[in-house]
Amino acid sequence: MRKHFAILAVLFFLAVHLAVPARMAAAAETKSLIYDEANLLSQQEYAELNAMANEYGAKRETDIIIITSNNAENIDVVVMTEDFYDDHAPGYDKPHGNAVILTLDMKNRDVYLAGFYKAEQYLDDGRLDQIRHKITPDLSNGDYKQAFEKYIKTAHKYMGFKPGVNPDNPLFSLWFQLGAAVVMGGIVVGVMTYRSGGRVTVNRRTYEDASTSGVVDRQDQYIRTTTTKRKIERNTSSSSGGGGGGITGGGHSHSGSRGKF
Repeated sequence: MRKHFAILAVLFFLAVHLAVPARMAAAAETKSLIYDEANLLSQQEYAELNAMANEYGAKRETDIIIITSNNAENIDVVVMTEDFYDDHAPGYDKPHGNAVILTLDMKNRDVYLAGFYKAEQYLDDGRLDQIRHKITPDLSNGDYKQAFEKYIKTAHKYMGFKPGVNPDNPLFSLWFQLGAAVVMGGIVVGVMTYRSGGRVTVNRRTYEDASTSGVVDRQDQYIRTTTTKRKIERNTSSSSGGGGGGITGGGHSHSGSRGKF
């Protein structure tokens, strides 16, 4: 009995001893991913968003970062984002690694999103445009916490789909192609089935009297040919934003999407 008790005591001690470092390691892995220099968030909102960014980012092995700035030096929002990446070296897997950054320039009301390394591949210019369009109404209304939550969750969601797929309707292309194939196959099978029912032996000669039938008159009259050319205007407006990615001063390539809010 004493032997069993001693064994249980040792096992309990080992479990507690191993659990404490594990909890400390988990706490140490929590990163500061929200840089609210413009003071748009309360302490509680900051804590909630930072915890969410750590949780969702870990699932995609990508740092999900938010920067807000009053931009006293009036630096371009793209340069601001690139300099932050070069100077702070974020990245879930390594310094200057996987990261997606949302930057708000409160002075000029500019917003920029950039994806680095894995995020550049999975959050390309097009997907970042989609994220920006989703959060811009909230940013314009001053609902910053809601906009940031939407950014974190949408970035996480989009990185769960292979590049080249529309994340908001990922199965549309596949099901459309399958549906078209099924319809075409059905038409072909239907035609073959219809024709397999027997050959039609009745034709025009069945009821035609050859002695009285013939061509009465034939006339071809050419009138004219008219060709009309019309120039197709292209929409060159940039009011909706965009801008794409680029390369930082430190040589790190990234995707990007820029706009106003």
